[in-house]
Parts: sequence; C-alpha cells; structure tokens
Amino acid sequence: MPVLPVVRVYTTPWCGYCSAACKLLSQKGVQYEEIDVGSDSNLRREMTELSGRRTVPQIFIDTQPIGGYDDMAALDASGKLDAMLGLDKSASERSNE
Repeated sequence: MPVLPVVRVYTTPWCGYCSAACKLLSQKGVQYEEIDVGSDSNLRREMTELSGRRTVPQIFIDTQPIGGYDDMAALDASGKLDAMLGLDKSASERSNE
C-alpha cells in the first residue's frame, strides 16, 4: 500500500478560502491536519516562515508549500493535484483493490 503524503492546511475560522480548501480536500477523501493560526501568533509565524506568505490558507503537501486555495484549485483543474496527493492510481490498480 502506498504511503500517502501528509497534508497540512493553516487556516483561520473566518476565512472563506480556508473553508473552500478544506472542503476540496474532504471531497477528494484526503485526510489533512488543519492548523488554526487565528489566535496563535507563534503558529502564524511558523506558517509565514515555512511558506513565505502571511495570508491563509497556506497548504502543504508533505513539506512542499503549494500556496493558497486558488493555487490548489489551479493544480486540481490541471490534473496535477491528485498526483501530488497520491490519488492518481491507474485503472488496473483500482480494479485490484
């Protein structure tokens, strides 16, 4: 069984784009860790240091920052997101499950 990547999403409770990012991941059946930076300056600083950005959401697949919701949606539209998430099984692999 392949090892799936660790997905982390830095969010705030009042962010619509954060909700959209989490919804997209959930629709794909991806487990992710949601890290609320809304009231924790240390977590926000960590997010900024890791991503180079201050806005939320900031999404990471393993240690790779992929950006915010718009960036993730663009990866999804181009067909690249599933591969990054380990969801790009061939039809033969699916039929063997």
